[in-house]
Amino acid sequence: MIEIYTDGACRGNPGPGGWAALLIMGDSEKEMNGAEALTTNNRMELTAVIRALEALKRPVQACIYTDSEYVRRGITEWLRNWKQRGWRTADRKPVKNQDLWQRLDELVPAHRLDWRWVRGHSGVPGNERVDRLANEAIDSLQQGLMR
Repeated sequence: MIEIYTDGACRGNPGPGGWAALLIMGDSEKEMNGAEALTTNNRMELTAVIRALEALKRPVQACIYTDSEYVRRGITEWLRNWKQRGWRTADRKPVKNQDLWQRLDELVPAHRLDWRWVRGHSGVPGNERVDRLANEAIDSLQQGLMR
């Protein structure tokens, strides 16, 4: 069983954003993060999960911890209906971040995933770590833009 912690951060919404993932496999850990100059928090939350799943070399059983109800509910409750309605919400509006939801939908079937929500900034070590990594990615991006 692999534990995966993911988080997204944004300074302004939209604004510069960062994402991070932590993959824990027994005693082995892998940290990943990145940033975009102009994005939204929800896009960064989704990107974190996508990048984590893309990093897996083979099908696995994993528990994904996210502090984003948008991600957890989107994948476990809303996605099926969005697809049935041609990527429209219940009130017939286009699904936001459709490109990322479609990519996530491509990645998920290869794995056995348990989606768990954790309260952000509540002392859960893995969640606190990815929050820090996502914000560090924004810092690095902004420092690079200032030079």
